[in-house]
Amino acid sequence: MKDADTQPFFYAGTDALYEFIEQNFKKPDVTELIGKIFVSFVVEKDGTLTDIATTRDIGFGTGKEAERIMQLSPKWIPGRKDGKVVRIKYYLPIPIHTH
Repeated sequence: MKDADTQPFFYAGTDALYEFIEQNFKKPDVTELIGKIFVSFVVEKDGTLTDIATTRDIGFGTGKEAERIMQLSPKWIPGRKDGKVVRIKYYLPIPIHTH
């Protein structure tokens, strides 16, 4: 993994990424749970996500659910360094708010 000139990104953009997460994330049955989950993963040269892990969890199974959602993710546009496609470790915050 290398520092990139161009960071990897979700193929349809950031808004679409969070829409994908919102549509697929199964929130726990806990009222007024507010916080952020952080997941890390590697965006491979072909755009697939590997090494998906929760780096910060707010409990109630939210970290495992975030990992599950990222495993379902469509391919990303990979990062580039010196014009070449490279593997990049990426950190993603996922806000949670239950009612």
